[in-house]
Amino acid sequence: QVQLVESGGGLVQAGGSLRLSCAASGIIFSINTMGWYRQAPGKQRELVAVISSVGSTNYADSVKGRFTISRDNAKNTVYLQMNSLKPEDTAVYYCNVNTRPIYNYWGQGTQVTVSS
Repeated sequence: QVQLVESGGGLVQAGGSLRLSCAASGIIFSINTMGWYRQAPGKQRELVAVISSVGSTNYADSVKGRFTISRDNAKNTVYLQMNSLKPEDTAVYYCNVNTRPIYNYWGQGTQVTVSS
């Protein structure tokens, strides 16, 4: 059974930092991309950052220079270091994993709340 277990969310003041983690287990195929998405109330889910199996990264313009995605392939774990947080970063953050062949998995989500 595939599980994506997220941790690290919480409440932080504007300008603060949080680090999200997502550990994948039960995946029998090779993991390709790992990423983070977020969904704020009343808005669509959007890409925050993604990292390929060889370490190439892509970020939403709104988080460039503030967020850093990384992964530990030995642990099947992806991280999101979030610095200089803003109230508009408040959302539920979801971990996403794609495999080869293509299967798509989602975590249960972790709440990030940034107070002004």
